[in-house]
Amino acid sequence: DHHRDSFGSSLQLSSIGCLTMAPLAQDWTYAEWSAVYNALSFGIAGMGSATIFFWLQLPNVTKNYRTALTITGIVTLIATYHYFRIFNSWVAAFNVGLGVNGSYEVTVSGTPFNDAYRYVDWLLTVPLLLVELILVMKLPQKETVCLAWTLGIASAVMVALGYPGEIQDDLSVRWFWWACAMVPFVYVVGTLVVGLGAATAKQPEGVVDLVSAARYLTVVSWLTYPFVYIVKNIGLAGSTATMYEQIGYSAADVTAKAVFGVLIWAIANAKSRLEEEGKLRA
Repeated sequence: DHHRDSFGSSLQLSSIGCLTMAPLAQDWTYAEWSAVYNALSFGIAGMGSATIFFWLQLPNVTKNYRTALTITGIVTLIATYHYFRIFNSWVAAFNVGLGVNGSYEVTVSGTPFNDAYRYVDWLLTVPLLLVELILVMKLPQKETVCLAWTLGIASAVMVALGYPGEIQDDLSVRWFWWACAMVPFVYVVGTLVVGLGAATAKQPEGVVDLVSAARYLTVVSWLTYPFVYIVKNIGLAGSTATMYEQIGYSAADVTAKAVFGVLIWAIANAKSRLEEEGKLRA
C-alpha cells in the first residue's frame, strides 16, 4: 500500500504542468562533458548542412515532390535551431577550467540544463518526418490524408507521453511513461513495416528499393530511442547515463532526420527523372 501511494504521488507530481528536468549529476569528467559537447556540435553541423542541401535541390525536382523536399528541409532547420539551444544550455550548465593538477575540471554551474528543447523538437519534427515520407510516395489523395493524420497524431502523442518520464529520477514513473509511449510507437512502426508494404510495392521500378530503405531506416533509427530512454532504468546512473543518453539521442536524430532526408531527396529525384522521361504519370 505504501509503495502504491508513493507511486501514485510521484505520478501525480509528474503530470502537472510546471515540470522541470531532474538536476544534473555532480561527478562529471572532462572526457564525458566534451563527448556530449562534440555530439551536440555534430548535430548542429549535420542538420544545418542538410537543410542547405535539401533546399538547394528544390529546383531539380518536379513540382509533385517539392512539398515533400521542402518539409524535409523544415525538419532539419527546426532540429538545427533546437540543437543550438540544447548546445548553449549544455555549455551554460557547467564551469570548465584548468584544475590545480594541470588537467581540465568540470563542475556543475547551477544553471539548469534544459533538455526539454529536445522534446519540443520531436513534437514538431517527428510528425513531419512521417508526412514527408507519405508525400514523396505520392499515394492516392484520400490515403495520403488518412495516413498523414493518423501517423502524425500517433507520433505526437508518443512524444508527449515520453516527456513526463524523461524528467524523472523515480524508476517506477519512468517505466510507466515509457510503456505508455510504446503503445503509439508500436502502432507507427507497425504501419511503416506492414501497413505501407502494399503501397511500396506499387512504386515505380527503380524507386521501390529507395522507398523501402526510407521506411526501414525510419524503423531502425526509431528503435534507438526507446533503448536510449531506458539507459537510466537499467543500472546506469549519474554522469555516465546522461552522457550515453545525450550521445544516443544525437546520433539517432541525425540518422532519422538528415540521413532519412537524403533518402527522401533521392526518391524525389528519381521520380522526377522518370516523369521527365515520360515513364511516370505526372
